[in-house]
Amino acid sequence: MEQKKDFQHIVRIANTDLDGRKGIGMALQKIKGVSFMYSNMVLKTAGIPPKKKAGDLSQSEVKAIDTLVRNPEGAPIWLYNRRKDPETGADIHLLTVDLKFTRDNDIRTMQKIKCYKGVRHQTGLPVRGQRTKSNFRRNKGKVQGVKRKKIGKK
Repeated sequence: MEQKKDFQHIVRIANTDLDGRKGIGMALQKIKGVSFMYSNMVLKTAGIPPKKKAGDLSQSEVKAIDTLVRNPEGAPIWLYNRRKDPETGADIHLLTVDLKFTRDNDIRTMQKIKCYKGVRHQTGLPVRGQRTKSNFRRNKGKVQGVKRKKIGKK
């Protein structure tokens, strides 16, 4: 395979290094907070084919993708990962470190107000109603079997 002279092996978008040998549609999904649907929306808005190699992108295309990933304009609201933010009330899409920081703050807030989900997070149990008899045994130890009585001499 021949590579162009201006081929980039590492492309930097949204403070994340992407592999230049992959298609840009798949490479964008390595950014935390970017899903398959979100990357398709960004590429369709920018007018770039998803199969195009990330290393073959020009600087203007990389800049256009970067601005669309950070500030999705014209994207449907259901595609955002933080709708009706409790502090601002706005619909926003969070990426990378902001996403992790916000999630941790939400969990800390739930623990502080001692709601059901917060208590479950504190105790290390499943939060969303799963059963715990057979799964989630890492906190409980191994299962004890039934002991049989020893048959002795009469």
